[in-house]
Amino acid sequence: MLKTLFCVGLGSFLGGVARYGISRAVASVHALTFPLGTLVVNAAGCLLIGMLYGWFDRTGDVSPGWRLFLTVGFCGGFTTFSTFAHEDFLLLQSGRFWAFAAYALLSFALGLLAVWLGHLLVQLR
Repeated sequence: MLKTLFCVGLGSFLGGVARYGISRAVASVHALTFPLGTLVVNAAGCLLIGMLYGWFDRTGDVSPGWRLFLTVGFCGGFTTFSTFAHEDFLLLQSGRFWAFAAYALLSFALGLLAVWLGHLLVQLR
């Protein structure tokens, strides 16, 4: 159990640091009132988790510890659904309905598309 907690915790730490860095980098390049940094991180995280699970399905030889580290840990710490929900709430609360709707729809559609693409990419032979 301690090994499992360590795998998830270390992965979450690294994923969170990566999320922060990428979100800040995107925000510094694109000074928008739209939360583009979180959108980019969520789409990238969905692509990564799709690729990882596709790879696990394809190879079958990844240890449970590494699976937890990479998916629950890193991807869980990297993707920012709770941040997304709060930012979308703030858009709605501020009366920016179209930005709220676009952000919610794009996050969902790009996430689903990226997971599908990730599975597809690792299935190619």
